[in-house]
Amino acid sequence: MIYLELFIEFAKVSIFCVGGGYASMPLIEASVVDTYHWLTLSEFIDIFTISQMTPGPIGINAATFVGMKIAGFTGAICATLGFVTPSFILCLIVAHFFFKYGDIGPIRGALNGLRPAVVALIISAGMGFVLLALWNTEHHPADWLAFDKSNLLILALAVIAKTKKVSVIKILFGSGVLGLAFGLMGF
Repeated sequence: MIYLELFIEFAKVSIFCVGGGYASMPLIEASVVDTYHWLTLSEFIDIFTISQMTPGPIGINAATFVGMKIAGFTGAICATLGFVTPSFILCLIVAHFFFKYGDIGPIRGALNGLRPAVVALIISAGMGFVLLALWNTEHHPADWLAFDKSNLLILALAVIAKTKKVSVIKILFGSGVLGLAFGLMGF
């Protein structure tokens, strides 16, 4: 019953996802790549990339794309509903209590304590993506110096562009054009 599995897995991600869409990526990856093997890491990275480029929250977009890849249109609906339903319910409950008790010291302390954990989840996901982007492989590279130089150049240019406050759309478009050019030239 793939539809129920999709709903349940994305509901679990939704419940434990603290910090937004980027923080959900390691949890989604663990489910769809590591546990169920529905996708390869490379396919997951592609879905993550597309999820960033399309309008809307990245976690919901990723759930929709994963569901579509695994079980078609109905799978997309089940995964999306699985991701949205618990978050919606928990958000209503938390909003009620936050506005009622949010200024209480221990509550404020707990919220402050969650921030470093969220950053750690985002960094963890990012490091995995960097390794995959540079070595273009789903396995650990045998030779750490045998990375894809064109991908390193695109990564460096994208980081520089972002520090110069170039828009994300321009960075993604430019990176795609560079990747296409490098591919056509055989790099």
